Amino acid sequence: MDARFSDEQELLRESARDFLARECPMSLVREVSDDGKELPAELWSRLAELGWLGLALPAEHGGAGLGALELAIVLEETGRVLLPGPFFSAVALGASAVALAGTPEQRARLLPPLAAGRRRATLALLDEGGSWEAAGVRAVARREGADGALRVDGAKRFVLDAQGADALVVPVRLEESGSGDAELALAWIDARAEGVSIRCLDYVDATRRPCHVDLSDVRVAAEDVLGAPGTGGAALARILDRARVALCAETCGGAARVLELAVEYAKTREQFGRPIGSFQAIQHRCADMLSDVEAMRSATWYAAWAVASGAPDAHRAACMAKAYCADAGPRVAGAGIQIFGGQGFTWEQDLHLYYKRAKAAELQLGDATWHRELVARELVDGRPGPERDGR
Repeated sequence: MDARFSDEQELLRESARDFLARECPMSLVREVSDDGKELPAELWSRLAELGWLGLALPAEHGGAGLGALELAIVLEETGRVLLPGPFFSAVALGASAVALAGTPEQRARLLPPLAAGRRRATLALLDEGGSWEAAGVRAVARREGADGALRVDGAKRFVLDAQGADALVVPVRLEESGSGDAELALAWIDARAEGVSIRCLDYVDATRRPCHVDLSDVRVAAEDVLGAPGTGGAALARILDRARVALCAETCGGAARVLELAVEYAKTREQFGRPIGSFQAIQHRCADMLSDVEAMRSATWYAAWAVASGAPDAHRAACMAKAYCADAGPRVAGAGIQIFGGQGFTWEQDLHLYYKRAKAAELQLGDATWHRELVARELVDGRPGPERDGR
């Protein structure tokens, strides 16, 4: 692993930071979160023009042909400004699922409109049982006739940005599978299909819209079952590893920005005739925040490299990064609020928005305890977590 970014990757970071500083001020974040508005269509179109929506998608399907590392670079910058709307769900969940699970024909058909921003998809993973692993998938699919079509029933919880999505990638269990454990499949379902019901939920992070999705006798054509038969479990494992890294990168960006705000405030806020940054208590807290941010970055960038290069420990690295970021992200955001004192708890300060995003990311895709459990299973049993084989 080269510990340094290439010149092209540094240029990508700089251009992303400059663009987001202009196009995504905190006033826009508050407009979306406080007033319940959608992300402006013009901004979404600009993201498509920059190639961000297809950053990690194959060039032959309209993408930029880059990988998980470049996607993480951009997501760290979107985390710094708390980019609202469906960027994370559309790029790191929906489009990524098609790219990693679909057949060549499915990728050629489904990816170009996703990369161009004409359509949006998201991943509907979490069932009512509340488990983020493949073994927790309870939505069932039964074969319909000889053409290979499916009928899907079930419910999915906390599906990010489903209300504005054109399609859902839904993990389901095939009832007629001949094995002891029902086979896992990934269904591409039109969000407006008959039998699909979507209801928005109240959520701690108002910059995103989690939804409850009910599926009642929804028909899925054979060509919309992603991938070859029997590959759903392994595909879902790859999708989740990339999504973990993407979420960690976004959390790193938010934590780094909180640290910057806290240090700047400590330099200018005076108490007893001197800046509060001169007091050891504040210095120690800032030092702890810096330690957390640097450790988060180290874990995330290694995991991004491992996932992008297909390293043998990619799954373990992604889980370790998610476990650390899930703990450290809210810790840094909370420490930032403490440094601002009483002012940090006010609605006018932006810190509560960063704290809410960090708390939401802590639980998304599973908390720290769950990811440490996945790592322990791999170390003790000598095999990856349960989602590797789709059980």
